[in-house]
Formats: sequence, structure tokens, C-alpha cells
Amino acid sequence: MFELQEVIAQAAIAFQPWMIFVCLIGVTLGILWGAMPGLSTTMAMALLIGLSVGMSQHVAIMFMLGVYTGSVFGGAISAVLINIPGTPDAVPTMIEGHALAKRGEGGLALGTAIMGSFMGNWIGIILLIAFIPAILFLALQFRSWEMFLLSMWGIAICGSMSAGDMPIKGWISGWIGLLISFVGLDAIHGVPRFTFGVRILEDGISYIPLLIGLFGLTEILKVLPQYSPPGIPSEVGKIVPPMKKLIGYTRTAVRSGIVGTIIGAIPGAGANVASFLSYDIGRRRAKPEERKKWGKGSYEAIVSAEVANNANVGGSMLPTLTLGIPGNAAAAAILAALEMKNVVVGPTIQTENPGIIFFIYIGLIIANFLMYFMAIALIKPCVKLFSLPRTLLMPLIIPICVMGAFAVSLNYFDVYLMFIAGIAGYILHRFGFPLAPMVLAVILGPLADENLRRALLVFEDRTFWWIISERPIGTILIVIVLYTFYDGIFRRGKTA
Repeated sequence: MFELQEVIAQAAIAFQPWMIFVCLIGVTLGILWGAMPGLSTTMAMALLIGLSVGMSQHVAIMFMLGVYTGSVFGGAISAVLINIPGTPDAVPTMIEGHALAKRGEGGLALGTAIMGSFMGNWIGIILLIAFIPAILFLALQFRSWEMFLLSMWGIAICGSMSAGDMPIKGWISGWIGLLISFVGLDAIHGVPRFTFGVRILEDGISYIPLLIGLFGLTEILKVLPQYSPPGIPSEVGKIVPPMKKLIGYTRTAVRSGIVGTIIGAIPGAGANVASFLSYDIGRRRAKPEERKKWGKGSYEAIVSAEVANNANVGGSMLPTLTLGIPGNAAAAAILAALEMKNVVVGPTIQTENPGIIFFIYIGLIIANFLMYFMAIALIKPCVKLFSLPRTLLMPLIIPICVMGAFAVSLNYFDVYLMFIAGIAGYILHRFGFPLAPMVLAVILGPLADENLRRALLVFEDRTFWWIISERPIGTILIVIVLYTFYDGIFRRGKTA
């Protein structure tokens, strides 16, 4: 399956000047977007996916991989310079980096973040390449029953991990997403469901406008009332850190990379979970003299956080490509872009789309190198960018939201849907409901629905005990799903 000729053929496509240029544009847009306060990686992916509609399959994938890689790092720029994380996963970097910036070491803090991001991406890519064959083999053992249970576990664990001490709110968000995914014609019998006589709903509700509304418009509504003029340092100083200092953080980088990749492979966990967890582990494992600097300006802490949230990129691609379950909301946008280009993700990705996995590997490697050079080049221009008042900056995003929603199917209904989703998302956020489980459920809902009903037809004459004994992977998944709910209800409930 993994033939050298295929790798060479995909490399020849990926290294074409036009492909590299498109990836460079994606990386640049991603860094700038991630650097703007209040804008998340998910928001960047959700809105910029509209630009890939008219692109060919390989060009669109290269562009979106560039946006993904660039935007994950971009959040560190505003976090260090103006103490406002551009993305949620940049909060640990903000805690340490801005403290260093106030001491005149903002350039070195950003340089350390760049190198941490570069190393994290490499660790994530290497682990992705190493483990994807094994996971693909395992994924081929999954049938309809197992895919239904896997989808339900993805929604359940996303609700648990994104809602903190109130997992029930995460699950409610997921169930709302499931209901939304059921709108339209039934995939097996073609019967209209929840359309209420409205013809346009028979095509179902597209998750791209929903994604843009929930993570784009909702973000704007959240940020606008919180305006406070940020103080921008006039000089960032030296940027590239000494190599000797970076070599000293090798053990921290490897540990954080593994943590970030594993967290990325868990559906719904996300880069923010990876960066906070790695930051906490790093603090516990740091030497006593270094631990005293934690929270007051520690370069090792920046390495811990940045390596983890960038390794998360490779980790999130594992379940996205092999199982068709996005590792996080940003990976869901990658999944949407792949599906728009007729790429069948899941256990059969290598047979349905020969060579596409190798192209994604190579695209991630190219994006990582471009991110390193563009990050260094864009730091000083970004300082000027932050002089824009947030009350001016955020409303400028609304037309981008509208264009992104409209571009998917050139339908005004999708624009209205985006606005409704944005307002609903803001209301849910105010009441403490996480939005990621809803988006994940909208994407996984059709997969869960169709596979459950197909499994019921297959098991029509079978007993429950036969299913338990003859389908061991499904039985293991049932135990995992039940444990996820048990952990959320009883263990987390006691600590709330």
C-alpha cells in the first residue's frame, strides 16, 4: 500500500511552485488571522474554507493545511505582545510571554514560540506517519455497528472535555447538533424528517454555514462588548533564540509533542486542552529553579505550550483521516474541505483516494517550513496590525463570514442559517454551553444515523448477546461510551 512510487508522484505534485505559493498564502493568512485578538484557529478554518471552493482537490488541501499550520502559531503573537491570546490555546504562552515582553524580551519569547511550534509540528507529523498505517489497519475492522458507536463516543467525549465540570451541558450541545443533522431527507428511505413542509430543508442543513456562524459570528458577538485598548510595545528586540538554549529544552519538547499528539487524536479535545495539559505537566517536571519562573516569564513553559498545541495538528489528523472523525473543530473544517473535494475519509481513504495521505504528509511538512520563515518575517508587521481598534476590526470580519457561508452553495439560505447559528451560539455561550460538541455532532450525525440503521437491519435476527460476543470491537466501544458517561456524571460531578 505504501509504495515509493506513490510517494514520489505525490511529492512531485506538492513541490510544484504553484502549490508552494498557495501553501504560502494559506500559512500567511493563518498567521495573520491567528494573531488577531479574539479570532481562533477554528474561526480561521471555518471562514477561509470558502476560498477553497473554486480550487482543485490538491490545491484546496494544500491551502487549508497552510491555514491550519499558520493559525495555530499565530495566536502566540498577540499573546506575547499585547497580552491577548489570538487563539484559546495561546493562553499559557500569554502568561509567560507577556511577562518576558514587559522585561524587553518579547522578541526572544516569540522566537522561542516559533521554534517550539516548528518542533511541535515535526513531532506531530512524524507520529502521524508512524501510526497511521496501524490505525488504518484497525479502522478496516470497523463495520456499521462499530462506526455508530465510535461516532457516539466522539460526541460524548467532546462534550465531556469541552464543558469542564459540567459535562451534561456538553452532551446537551451534542444532542442539539444531532437533531440538526437529522433535518432533511432520510439517507436510506428518502423520507423527509423535521422539514415542516419547507422544501429547502429537504437538502439538510449544511455544516459549513453552521460552523461559520457558531465560531465566527458568535466570536464577534462575544468580543465586541469586551473592548479595551491594548498597549503595544514599540520594540520587540532580538527574535531568534540561541541554539544552545533550545537544545536544553529537547526533553521538554519531546514530552510535550507526545502529549499534544495524543490529545489531538482524541476527538473533541483540541489544542487548548493539549497546551494547558502540557503546560501543567511541564511545571510539575521542571527543575526547582526553573519552576520558580513559571508564571513570571519562563522560556521552558513557552516551549511546553507551543510544542503541544502544534503537535496537536498532526494528532488531530489521525482520527480525521483514518476514522472520519475530526480530532477537533479545526480538523472538522479540514474534513469539510476534503469532503467538498470528494475525498472519502475513513478506513478506505487509501483505496478510494490513492496517494492522498502521502500528499497530506508532504503538505504538512511544506507548511511547517513555510510557517517558520513567515512567522519570523511577519512579527514586526503584526505589531502595526494591532493598532486597529477592536471595535473597527471585528465588524470587518462580518462580510468575510457572509462570503464564506454564501460561497459553499451560492445560496442565501446558508447566509440566513449562518446568522441564526451565530445568535444561537452566543446565547448558548452565555449560558455556559460549549459549541464544539454541537458542530462535531452535526458532522457525525449522518454517519451515526445511517450506520445505526444499517446495523439494525444486519442484526435483525440476532440476539443482543450474539452481538456482544461476536463483535468484540463494538463491545469494547460500548464499555468506553458507558464509562465516558459514568466519568462525566459521577466523578466530575463530585469535583464540580
